[in-house]
Amino acid sequence: MSVSRAPWPATRMRRMRRDDFSRRLMREHTLTVDDLIYPVFVLEGSNQTEAVPSMPGVERMSIDLLVKEAEELAKLGVPAMALFPVTPSDVKTLDGREAWNPDGLAQRAVRAIKAAVPEMGVITDGALDPFTTHGQDGIIDDNGYVLNDVTVDALVKQALSQAEAGADVIAPSDMMDGRIGAIREALEQHGHIHTRIMAYSAKYASAYYGPFRDAVGSAGNLGKADKTTYQMDPANSDEALHEIALDLAEGADMVMVKPGMPYLDVVRRVKDEFKVPVYAYQVSGEYAMHMAAFQNGWLDQDKVMMESLLAFKRAGADGILTYFAKAAALKLKG
Repeated sequence: MSVSRAPWPATRMRRMRRDDFSRRLMREHTLTVDDLIYPVFVLEGSNQTEAVPSMPGVERMSIDLLVKEAEELAKLGVPAMALFPVTPSDVKTLDGREAWNPDGLAQRAVRAIKAAVPEMGVITDGALDPFTTHGQDGIIDDNGYVLNDVTVDALVKQALSQAEAGADVIAPSDMMDGRIGAIREALEQHGHIHTRIMAYSAKYASAYYGPFRDAVGSAGNLGKADKTTYQMDPANSDEALHEIALDLAEGADMVMVKPGMPYLDVVRRVKDEFKVPVYAYQVSGEYAMHMAAFQNGWLDQDKVMMESLLAFKRAGADGILTYFAKAAALKLKG
């Protein structure tokens, strides 16, 4: 970086920091409600809620209550929700076929939200782990290895069922090779030309996902197994650029980096390299750590919450999936 300013004391960097008005005038990045996507967990039943112990303040909700939540979020200006179903164990199978049931929990939730709050963007998850007895994101062979191409076929069925239910955005989170192209082709062939794809393109095999797996009920199915044969190695960032490039070439409208704050360097590299809509997921483990500190009085909740979200914007994210979305929207509305 070349130095273009006069030396001190002609240049005093603190001069512009002295007053609120000048700090505001030179602020480079701003967080708004338009940057927020709210991940929610939906369960069967009516007027039902279940707390997620590892995610204080987060609840699984039945569809009727989720619709009310959508109405509140719309009033706050939150543009989109990301749905994650809590699948009953009695419909989980080796091949996860409940994922493309037209009357499945996720599909019914999509229809209900779009009927009540049509302006709310609804994002559905593309992966089989909530529906499989083994907790993996795809269909496995006899050795437990996730098979790529047969899984892609299943993901296409899932994506079509979600699009037909009215999902605005399909968000494949499975990390199978070639799934974006296959889903895009199927959507086009079936007339879903406006359905967007938000690809989990750089999804790392992270230990930060634990509370999420508790929330959707896949942790017990997964057991001591991991997802390192298809999710990315946390040591790699060049590889992320290759993943992003492939998904864009296959027809992704938006790309995502997951987890969020530990991978802000990847967010920045992706934005600088591709200049496409880039999103980041402030995942369950990040949320849980923040909440633990807040509840112990170690950190200021409002200030740290907002600072953490602003960091995503500074790194180049166009939006953030965050469990703080509703609280942040309330704070921004002020």
